[in-house]
Amino acid sequence: MRVIITGGGGFLGHQLCEELLRLGSLVGPKSPTCPIEKIVLLDAVFPRTLKTSESSIQVERIAGSIESAEAIDAALGADKDVAIFHLASMVSGECEERFDDALGVNLQGGLKLLEAARRVGPSCRLVFASSIACFGGSALKDPCDDWTKLTPQTTYGMTKAIGELLVNDYARKGFVDGRSARLPTVIIRPGKPNAAASSWASGMFREPLHGQDCLLPVGLDQRHPMTGYRAVIDSLIAIHNLPAESLGSDRAIGLAATSITPRMAQEALLQATSGPEPMSLPSGLGKIVLTPDARIQRIVDQWPLAIDGSRAQRLGLSSPPSLVEIIRGFVKDFIGRD
Repeated sequence: MRVIITGGGGFLGHQLCEELLRLGSLVGPKSPTCPIEKIVLLDAVFPRTLKTSESSIQVERIAGSIESAEAIDAALGADKDVAIFHLASMVSGECEERFDDALGVNLQGGLKLLEAARRVGPSCRLVFASSIACFGGSALKDPCDDWTKLTPQTTYGMTKAIGELLVNDYARKGFVDGRSARLPTVIIRPGKPNAAASSWASGMFREPLHGQDCLLPVGLDQRHPMTGYRAVIDSLIAIHNLPAESLGSDRAIGLAATSITPRMAQEALLQATSGPEPMSLPSGLGKIVLTPDARIQRIVDQWPLAIDGSRAQRLGLSSPPSLVEIIRGFVKDFIGRD
């Protein structure tokens, strides 16, 4: 089996690749354990180094845009036993500032990928990384679930909602075996803050854990659905491996999430670093400093406050980990290494 990961140079693409290298197989169209022979990472840049030395699986990096049909065709090759994880996307803040680019990358790029998958055939499984930014406006519920109407109030959310509808229709027509994973905000991302309007969600953990202050653009009691990166990677793979008949006509699955506030983040950081079995940090613990940003707040105000992930859990996907568990996992995986 050939596995393609678009956005393979990003954080989730990198983590997904490493987990697939560890697992060595996925559910295939004819077998419950189809060995992975090759993983192809497609992205504009590749800032991270993969741990591939202990795996016999070949990893190829293709530097190119998801808007390029040539780059997509090079990634797919001539194989007919193909799995695709479509993670490539412009993020929320970028999409608000660069509307035309957002249409090119998130919509046209996704459509070109679906057409390439269609040429592979109906056995090709494609997992699309969507977002809770699909929800918004007057249709918002508390919590939102898989039956909440999609009325996004951001360009990013609009492109994700259209992506979900395209995946559903390509699956309905029998072109590809498509599925969508509707992701909550993923924490804790290593490295520097990015242009996503939700970047503060990782920053309020990451910066204090590195001994730095986090400048928080939203209020201390701002609720927002979040889950850990390990749970997201496990869920992307689990959604790929689900039998098609378990999904029905709606191929978009909202992952379970915990509704978290910055105040809860503060408490979890203190618990992890000074409670039972406290962690030792090389630089001490930084603070969360309120620094209101009206632009970020306007975007976040259009997003759901909580997510009901009961459908995902009925399908066997994992529950959200605790905040302390997420913090300990991040420190183990990244502190001193990112």
